[in-house]
Amino acid sequence: MYLFLIETVIISLSGVMAPGALSAVTVAHGSSKSNAGLRVALGHGFVEIPLILLVYFGASNVIQSDLFQGFTRCLGGIFMLWLAAKLLRESRGDSQLDEVNQSSIRAGIILSLGNPYFLVWWATVGTSLVFKAAEFGLLGLILFAICHWLCDLVWLWILSFLAYTSGDLLGGRFESIITIVS
Repeated sequence: MYLFLIETVIISLSGVMAPGALSAVTVAHGSSKSNAGLRVALGHGFVEIPLILLVYFGASNVIQSDLFQGFTRCLGGIFMLWLAAKLLRESRGDSQLDEVNQSSIRAGIILSLGNPYFLVWWATVGTSLVFKAAEFGLLGLILFAICHWLCDLVWLWILSFLAYTSGDLLGGRFESIITIVS
């Protein structure tokens, strides 16, 4: 089981460290709150843990279906375009942060639900990891979920901490770079 948990961490980091909306909002929130990444990860976990359980209890067929994938990509793509435009406007100072951006936990929930990459990752890579975890029984599933979520937690905390501490050194440049890359 130890090798599987190491594999879980390595594979999980491929999804966790990919630039995206969660990274961008974590850096944006982290510029004023060093622990914002912990809150974003908590919100993300509120979506991810039930999804892991759904896959474990048989919903993987629905998540992997062409209809679900197409719907997710279209809706998620529209959401991501809206979010990108919004972040660009806010980076220019054209608008105030709204409710989604005021709560790091809420941002983690909404951005996870609206991210097509997140659901595609779970329909493919994540599902195979859940099935492997199930080979070790309920304990394997629990340890898998903990290891995977800890990867999210640590990475998002690092991003928010760097955003918070780099404010003095780099001004808003770190946040701008991460927002553009994400």
